[in-house]
Amino acid sequence: MSGTLNKVMLIGHLGDEVKMHYFEGGNCIGRFPIATNETYTNKQTGERVTNTDWHNIVVRNKAAEICEKYLSKGDKIYVEGRLKNRQWQGEDGNTRYSTEVQVQDFTFLSTKKESMANAQASQSQQPPVTTNVNEAKETEQVSEPNQEDDLPF
Repeated sequence: MSGTLNKVMLIGHLGDEVKMHYFEGGNCIGRFPIATNETYTNKQTGERVTNTDWHNIVVRNKAAEICEKYLSKGDKIYVEGRLKNRQWQGEDGNTRYSTEVQVQDFTFLSTKKESMANAQASQSQQPPVTTNVNEAKETEQVSEPNQEDDLPF
């Protein structure tokens, strides 16, 4: 096989708020950590053990603004993207390394705003909000002024 594949799919909970960084020219980047859990039973003790892994998530431009607006710490999200390794010089002069998930697609599985709305109107169910990063770029270019829609993009 001559091709390669770099694809990551995660479902987890935000460990912090979305941190935004804005650049000249209007572009922006959003960063946040996601926690995923693995639970198993220790055969020797019978005790349930949970291991948590943390993943650094990066979203860009319109998708980052959507995440900042609708996500907060503790929310559950599905992200799909590719792994990217970075290195930089730390303030102490040491070389630092980081592995990030560059998001290409995401779905909000639960948000605090949704949870509050569902608690008040428990009889109505809303589907999860799904966004493709490419669709977010298209939405940024085409806007309909009188469209009454509760979608975040």
